[in-house]
Amino acid sequence: MDKVSIAVASGDGKVVNVHFGKARKFYIYELEDDKFTFKELREYPPACSGEGHDDDKLRENLKNISDCDYLVIAKIGDRAAALAENEGIVPYEIPGDIEESLEQLNKFLKVKELFN
Repeated sequence: MDKVSIAVASGDGKVVNVHFGKARKFYIYELEDDKFTFKELREYPPACSGEGHDDDKLRENLKNISDCDYLVIAKIGDRAAALAENEGIVPYEIPGDIEESLEQLNKFLKVKELFN
């Protein structure tokens, strides 16, 4: 598998625990040869407020992570997921410990690779 870049939405850098629209922090990891490397933290205003979500803000936050291949979040709405896929980012809802969530994603990608 080639090197891939993954954006992880987390409030504390330890747990995948944030809905995409409310995410303020994205921890960027690279996966290569079954090893995850933390690259950087990116911080942005959340796309959703008490009045709901704003497609322009969703798109803006997605553009900010558009160099990533995958997005790992606790939850993402259908509209935001479709916008992510339009940006070439594949979203996965894998809440829990970041390391465990990344390992689950890696396992899934390996299985997926077998069928491609």
